[in-house]
Amino acid sequence: MSISNNNTLVLGTEDRQGCVSFQGMFPRVGVVMSDPLRRIDALVDEGTLPAPQVRQQLRLAAGLTQAEVADAIGVQRVAVARWEAGLTQPHRGNRLKYAHLLRKLAAKHPDAAEGAPNEE
Repeated sequence: MSISNNNTLVLGTEDRQGCVSFQGMFPRVGVVMSDPLRRIDALVDEGTLPAPQVRQQLRLAAGLTQAEVADAIGVQRVAVARWEAGLTQPHRGNRLKYAHLLRKLAAKHPDAAEGAPNEE
C-alpha cells in the first residue's frame, strides 16, 4: 500500500501487463484486476461479427440452414435471417455465441470469409 503523488491511495502492485495484484496485501484474497481497457478489448474481440453477407456465406459453406444455426444458438430462425440481412444485431449473449460459431466456420471454410471486413 502506498500513496501516490496526487494523494491517491494505491493498494497492491502493478505488473508489466497492467494487472494489479492484491495477494501480497491480503494473503487470503487472490484478486487480480486487469486494466479496464484490456477487459473491454476482450469483450469487443469476442463478439466481433463479420459483415452480414459474410455471415451467410460462412453458413452456406458449412452446409447449414438458418434453422440449424438458430437452434445451436437458441433463437428463432427469423433472428438468424435478420442478422444475415443486416436488419438487426444479436444481443450480447447471443452475439458471443454467434461470433464463436462464425469464427469456427471461418476456420473450417477460410475461402468463404476471405477479404471480408469485420463490421463490429
